[in-house]
Amino acid sequence: MDFDMLGLAPRLVKKLSEQGITDPTPIQTQAIPHAMNGRDVMGLAQTGTGKTAAFGLPMIDALLKAGVKPEPKTARGLILAPTRELAKQIADNLSAYTQGTHLKVALVVGGVGIVGQSKRLQKGVDLLVATPGRLIDLMDRKAISLHETIYLVLDEADQMLDMGFIHALRQIAPLLAEDRQTMMFSATMPKLMNELAQTYLKNPVRVQVNPPGQAATKIKQSVHYVAQASKMDLLLELLDSHRDDLALVFGRTKHGCEKMARVISSKGFAVDSIHGNKSQGQRDRAIQAFKDGKVKILVATDVAARGIDIPGVMWVYNFDLPNVAENYVHRIGRTARAGAGGTAVALCAPDEMIELQDIERAMKEEIPTASGRRWEVQPGQKKRPNGRTGKGRGRPNGGKPSGNKPQARGSKSGKPNEGGKPRRPRRRGKKPSKT
Repeated sequence: MDFDMLGLAPRLVKKLSEQGITDPTPIQTQAIPHAMNGRDVMGLAQTGTGKTAAFGLPMIDALLKAGVKPEPKTARGLILAPTRELAKQIADNLSAYTQGTHLKVALVVGGVGIVGQSKRLQKGVDLLVATPGRLIDLMDRKAISLHETIYLVLDEADQMLDMGFIHALRQIAPLLAEDRQTMMFSATMPKLMNELAQTYLKNPVRVQVNPPGQAATKIKQSVHYVAQASKMDLLLELLDSHRDDLALVFGRTKHGCEKMARVISSKGFAVDSIHGNKSQGQRDRAIQAFKDGKVKILVATDVAARGIDIPGVMWVYNFDLPNVAENYVHRIGRTARAGAGGTAVALCAPDEMIELQDIERAMKEEIPTASGRRWEVQPGQKKRPNGRTGKGRGRPNGGKPSGNKPQARGSKSGKPNEGGKPRRPRRRGKKPSKT
């Protein structure tokens, strides 16, 4: 099947062909016809399968046929994304699809000046791509109204739930046109997604390429069982075996990623990093340098787990395993884009076995061993909240807890006073002089 058979406007199909896009992906083949018929759509597909075109092309086709000019300070279609990187990626794709038409695409995200964004919205736009926080800021300034918005897309809706954007969504959704079409796309299917769909979608059709949580089939996965202290040496050895290839390395913390990038740079690699402590300009420049091949290695936190669509990424390394199992699928989805192949390598320390088991359980498959021997989970070992705690943190061989219990406030013995009230600490006076 080609895009002509999906019923898209000929000039839109021609524009896709000029960009080398001729064959729709499975998610596009399933979702586009329903979307063009005006149905609400809930799409489930792993990253790198063309979800942006699956929801973007039907909206563009409808707006081209309608030929209606947006009113000042309004948007005909709204696409919400959880991160700046993903929002920019979507806006870039939509701008490419609409090039040469009268349709206007605008991007509004945090981290950049809001005044310039307000000015761009004054004449109205056809498609607005936004992160929820910045959109609310602009609505508070009366820079944008959503009463004319007849298309709503929630992209990577599962991550919106993880990042707490559900409250922003509840604030935004009632302001849109009541008679609208809503589409929701995601790579995973947490329990709250069904509730989200029931709240914002009307009788949606569900399209699904792979079972939720499954990685793309063309990604070759492996795991090295290695002590935490030996991870950096192993990573450098692996990176040295393919110096000319683009590699994305994921860490858990901002400071950890920055330190990792410095170490990799000291070994002669062209490397940069992106994380929450970097400004949007710094993040954009790092990603562009990575795309252009000036930087061969990009070290990142999960801000890069979604929204980086670079076909040339051949390697993804999980230096630290993610605390949320679904994020592993998104991370490794940065390779094997658009049907290409790629390799995902995980480095697993002894205290990360709980995370690894959760990942394998979510994917319903065991990751093949590249080196080392699978660690055993110690009795009483718990998953690390916020990614860095758990039994034996910082202790060799798991260590043992001290057994000391926290004392009640103001009590030396740890027992509260009668009535449950803690004793007040005694005020100590000055020691008497010995003279």
